[in-house]
Amino acid sequence: MNCVFVQLRCKPGTTYEVANAVYDREVVSELYSTSGEWDLLMKVYIPEGEDIGRWINERILDIPNIERSLTTLTFKAF
Repeated sequence: MNCVFVQLRCKPGTTYEVANAVYDREVVSELYSTSGEWDLLMKVYIPEGEDIGRWINERILDIPNIERSLTTLTFKAF
């Protein structure tokens, strides 16, 4: 499994709606509300061999009211 962190910026006033939609899809390990430039931070495990960009686009980024995303790939846990 590939561990990936995805940050989402939501349209104003829709963060909880987006968070509920993310949870309904059962694709995240952890989901946090955050302060600053991004509204949500999620930890996602993507199966080996999957195209990470396609997986995220098809399972997360088609949720309404997401304005922008930032994906961080991980390499090693210490």
